[in-house]
Amino acid sequence: MKVLAVNSSPRSSGQSKTELMLEYLVDGMRDAGADVEVVHLRKKKIRNCLGCFICWTKTPGKCVQKDDMTSELLPKVLQSDLVVYATPLYFHTMNSMMSTFLERHLPAALPFFQQNEAKTVHPLRQKIPKAVWLSVCGFPEDAEFDMLSAQLHNLYDHEDVELVAEIYRPAAEVLTTTVFKDKVEDILDATRQAGRELTESLSISTETIARIKQPIIERSFLATIGNLMWNTCISEGVTLKEFLDKKMVPRPDSIETFMMIMPYGFNSQVVDDEEVIVQFNFTGEVPGSCYFTIQKDNIQANSGVSSKPTLTVESPFEVWMDIITRKADGQQMLMEQRYKVEGDLLLMVQLYQRENGNE
Repeated sequence: MKVLAVNSSPRSSGQSKTELMLEYLVDGMRDAGADVEVVHLRKKKIRNCLGCFICWTKTPGKCVQKDDMTSELLPKVLQSDLVVYATPLYFHTMNSMMSTFLERHLPAALPFFQQNEAKTVHPLRQKIPKAVWLSVCGFPEDAEFDMLSAQLHNLYDHEDVELVAEIYRPAAEVLTTTVFKDKVEDILDATRQAGRELTESLSISTETIARIKQPIIERSFLATIGNLMWNTCISEGVTLKEFLDKKMVPRPDSIETFMMIMPYGFNSQVVDDEEVIVQFNFTGEVPGSCYFTIQKDNIQANSGVSSKPTLTVESPFEVWMDIITRKADGQQMLMEQRYKVEGDLLLMVQLYQRENGNE
């Protein structure tokens, strides 16, 4: 099977969740024996359709514009058995780069009217390959893709074109974090499996689609983290890309948001069969107390004061937020007595130890 995979994300690898999903889908296709070529539209010169219809009259089947769409991309589409269209969701549908790419398929159609039972369509001059569409978005609801899906079903309501699969991944921004590692790995493995199934049967099983679309994060938590992240970007004067490249952390603005975020900052693997309780008592801008009960693979956040803490941190809220967001060095702040720790300092360091070796 000859497959053309078209990626319309303007983001490069490492930041693009569309490209990440596409890479795993293509990997599965190649595993199953497909010959796959990947094209990134951001690297191509594709002009907007002029609506001149010259490709229907003076130069039948060929666009008058001399760009990559005419010389390279449309011929590759028409020579393929299957085309994968991968687009980020912009305003609930495909982005403008993909829309432009689709509009420039016009030379493959004939100008005449052909009517089926439901609608009027143009007959095709050349056979259009079967299609798979893949899209991602930041919002967590599946319904975000309803408009794109409706558009595609209208587009492919033609006896000579076929949409064989739709792959949608909501809450995609968390795919590049290590916080939900196990779920992310299963989603990406399922995406690879979808590639194998498409190559073997031109379909994707309902089980595989369910794995791809499985919930990762609660809606309320995603909204809280997202708002904190954007507030951090605005206050620090950085773009989202700079935030990610610098491995910045969303800055909590209350005891409640600190309690939501902090469990993902602890490494509970350092706790064996024992139970560790870390107490935080804050003064300064946001006074208050909370504590975390840490067991292996389980961390519980609690408001108030524990009767038997293993470790106790006494700190101005703003100082501790500077430390966890890496604006300040924790060891330096401790030496300067900006905060105090009662208990095993080595255990504190181990609890904050990340998988990549950074604290």
